[in-house]
Amino acid sequence: MDNATSGTMFFLSGFSHLWELQILHAVLFLGIYLVALLDNLLIITLTTKDPHLHSPMYFFLKNLSFLDLCLISITMPKSIESSLMNLNLISFLVCVAQVFFLILLATTEVALLTVMSYDRYVAICHPLRYGTIMGHQACEQTAAYSWASGGLNAVLHTAATFSVPMCGPLEVHQFFCDVPQLLSLACFYNVRDLVVIGLSLLLDIGCFVFIDVSYFHIFSTVLKIPSQEGRSKVFSTCLPHLVVVTLFLSSVFFAYLHPLPKSPTSFNLPISVFYMVVPPTVNPLIYSLRNKDMQKALRRLQQSWCCPAH
Repeated sequence: MDNATSGTMFFLSGFSHLWELQILHAVLFLGIYLVALLDNLLIITLTTKDPHLHSPMYFFLKNLSFLDLCLISITMPKSIESSLMNLNLISFLVCVAQVFFLILLATTEVALLTVMSYDRYVAICHPLRYGTIMGHQACEQTAAYSWASGGLNAVLHTAATFSVPMCGPLEVHQFFCDVPQLLSLACFYNVRDLVVIGLSLLLDIGCFVFIDVSYFHIFSTVLKIPSQEGRSKVFSTCLPHLVVVTLFLSSVFFAYLHPLPKSPTSFNLPISVFYMVVPPTVNPLIYSLRNKDMQKALRRLQQSWCCPAH
């Protein structure tokens, strides 16, 4: 029995052992990471600097972009470095940090997406009460609650995952330290692990149901709008959002609920890409960069840079 300690090194199997495929993976991940980095930084900059975007919806978008920026930065740079250097080792402390911040950011993002769906529900279904319900203080409180739920879940998950001795070769069949893969290395199953995962999945399911109900009411209201342009504007944003949220949560459910095979398989890798790489990359395109207000803010920012006021 090899109990993991601060001096332990984990081996990340990654996508391939072939040098050529590792280089291809590094180049592909680097391109995706740079796109996600620039898009999310652009949204944070626009929503911070432009006074026209100081509204509840863009306040939540700024928080979402910050979460996506941090979430993709936890895994991608390390994975790119490992592929380029052909050294897929990660220390125990770095692995613990990855697990903690991944759970923190992912849980906070699910909570924030739930709040954002409620924000859109109030804006579309109860527009006259929108200013009262979604005031500045309410927005800050809901964002703080989202972060607090993420922090609590991260502490519980991290403590439960690393409190059990690990047996055999410490090989994680992933490109990052993922909780299901780490639990498969445990010498025995701990009731605390199952309770923490069960509660977390129940909360995720609750958030998913809340989002679906919110968008059901949104779509029902939008279908009554006589303007074709108004309907298409809402559907073009809401439907892709619903697809990404469904893809994100369903892949998380699959990763945590399906039994891991005794022999290593590459099937878990594309599943993890769906909840670790895809949302931070496509969220800016769905929520903000296709938005006319964001496009106008971008033009104003470009004009301020090109022709600064004297």
